[in-house]
Amino acid sequence: MEKPALVASDVDGTILGTNEQVSEHTIGVVGRVLTDGTPFVLVSGRPPRWIPRIANAVGATGYAVCANGAALYDVGEDRVIWQRGISPVRLNDLAHALDTALPGCAVAAERVGERAADVETFIAEERYRHAWPDSHDVASRAEVLGHAAIKLLVRHTGMTSGEMATAATAVLGDEFAITYSTDSGLIEVSEKDVTKATGLADVAQRLGVDAGNVIAFGDMPNDIPMLRWVGHGVAMANAHRELLAVADEVTATNDQDGVAQVLERWF
Repeated sequence: MEKPALVASDVDGTILGTNEQVSEHTIGVVGRVLTDGTPFVLVSGRPPRWIPRIANAVGATGYAVCANGAALYDVGEDRVIWQRGISPVRLNDLAHALDTALPGCAVAAERVGERAADVETFIAEERYRHAWPDSHDVASRAEVLGHAAIKLLVRHTGMTSGEMATAATAVLGDEFAITYSTDSGLIEVSEKDVTKATGLADVAQRLGVDAGNVIAFGDMPNDIPMLRWVGHGVAMANAHRELLAVADEVTATNDQDGVAQVLERWF
């Protein structure tokens, strides 16, 4: 690939090390990307509320694709430009179908306001157990499903995420977008045709960059559409086997600054 016109990176397991920090080496290389005038876009399963810390660490003030492509966030303006949510009617239909596919599952909803920290952004039913250390509001299932959400998180502690995705897809088909960013019994469900690729495509169009001139980095199945869409898709050495199978290149692990090692070819 020639020098990319846009750099896109996943967050967890990719630009973040296992210590949840961005290394000084990677910060320096991303700084050179930005100084060159090349856009650096975070493309994450994280909601907007979890983006500013990472963006500030690397000095990125532009766009961030959040919630697996369900929201576009302007970091510098602290503004959610758009969101593609699931309506309450669709959420209730979805939860009913998931109870059939995944008996005993628990659900939580991610909501977005106009800014990163607006409204009660994450709400879960009482038996939901968060996959990561985090606090959340607890409510009845009716309340969880009663407002539009950018994604429904579904937890089942007795299954892997891959097993859950297979079972959910068998019932839902392509009516919703199903993916996962950890294999610890959690899947994330978005509105139909919402992926990291669709979100990044919107950013590329806004910036006047063709897909063939974009490089993207990732580590989990929720990164597959993005790596397939870009001109050059790079998987981390620590990536899930399904992502390794579609990548154009495999770099070092997230703890070995794999993103920085590739970008140093041009920056």
